[in-house]
Amino acid sequence: MMIRIRSRDGLERVSIDNPLATVAQLKSEIESQLRVPAQAQIISANQNLLLAKTTDDLTRFTDMTDPGARLSSLKIAHGSIIYLAYEGERTVAGPTFHPAGSFGRKMTMDDLIAKQMRVSRQENPHCELVSFDRDAANAFQHYVNESLSFAVKRGGLMYGTVSEEGKVEVDFIYEPPQQGTEENLILLRDPEEENLVEAIALGLGMRRVGFIFTQTISQDKKDYTMSNAEILQAVELQAEGDLKEWVTAVVKLKANEDGGADVHFEAFQMSDICVRLFKEDWFERDVKEEIDPKLSRMKKEVVVGVKDMRDVDNDFFLVVVKIFDHQGPLTSTFPIENRISPVTMRALKSHLDRAKNLPFVKRISDFHLLLLLARFLDVNADVPALAGCVHTQSTVPEGYQLLIESLASAS
Repeated sequence: MMIRIRSRDGLERVSIDNPLATVAQLKSEIESQLRVPAQAQIISANQNLLLAKTTDDLTRFTDMTDPGARLSSLKIAHGSIIYLAYEGERTVAGPTFHPAGSFGRKMTMDDLIAKQMRVSRQENPHCELVSFDRDAANAFQHYVNESLSFAVKRGGLMYGTVSEEGKVEVDFIYEPPQQGTEENLILLRDPEEENLVEAIALGLGMRRVGFIFTQTISQDKKDYTMSNAEILQAVELQAEGDLKEWVTAVVKLKANEDGGADVHFEAFQMSDICVRLFKEDWFERDVKEEIDPKLSRMKKEVVVGVKDMRDVDNDFFLVVVKIFDHQGPLTSTFPIENRISPVTMRALKSHLDRAKNLPFVKRISDFHLLLLLARFLDVNADVPALAGCVHTQSTVPEGYQLLIESLASAS
């Protein structure tokens, strides 16, 4: 697998052949491939590592200090980004130079054609269709519509299942810490919280399957399906997700025949060539405001049709996915994390009281409630076990039930 390493020197890549690799083996490969001595390395999945100024600051990043911990147990997989800090200096490898002419091999016309990057439309998605749990989708759009009035952007990570036929079912939406404006969405991702989310998903027999975000009312007046900033954010998350059926969903207001507006869902995959261009670092990230947002700028020319150009219409990167809906196994009535109003234990008590006539496992069959409880449980054992009870709708062990009821009573 390939792990991306971001340090003060920029973004580099490390290859690891062993799927069961440990932290120690990752450090060994960093030493071998990037020439940073293992004993000088401090690595973390938390991007704030690169902001650390002192030795005391660095010692606070302990998520990858156990040399025997498997990368898979830390939710590190192909395409993951790890942050590296180290003392000292090193020489960063630059591009390999191959001389031409009388001092090396000449470039033939076939060589030049092979080196060109061609961008064309991809007609068929890898995802057969995407189906949204009605309650989860409604909880997301209702908040954006009623509380935010589609004035600022909002996003979430979608979790569910993928069938052998490529059908994606979205059963819950996790909303990470974020900051939204009219034009931009910044996800302030919290690795510790995401570890809890992944542990819950594991117990529920689910995985991360996509990204959902909203477009604002002001964007409805723009002539694009997705802006260049949205394309870049979506393809980065799809590349990180490392799932060929990964789906990106867009939620927007669209005018209806009565002069009002309806909430509208659209679903896409970023095309294979889009993902490749991102992984090979072709996208220009610091795009000037004067560039039309419906165009994505490349660092060098690509071939679109018969023309060489740096600015590519974003629609070339979008593959439409059919949308359906279903009633999934979870409810979405518990207050949702990282919104304007914080989630409290009083909300837990109110939720349990409202559902007191139901079996206990039914009362806790809500992802957002499980996320609150996960903060008081062992992430490696208790969280997947409790979520597993919800998954199978089996009796919740008495110890967990007493703990949950005591937490609710303490409010």
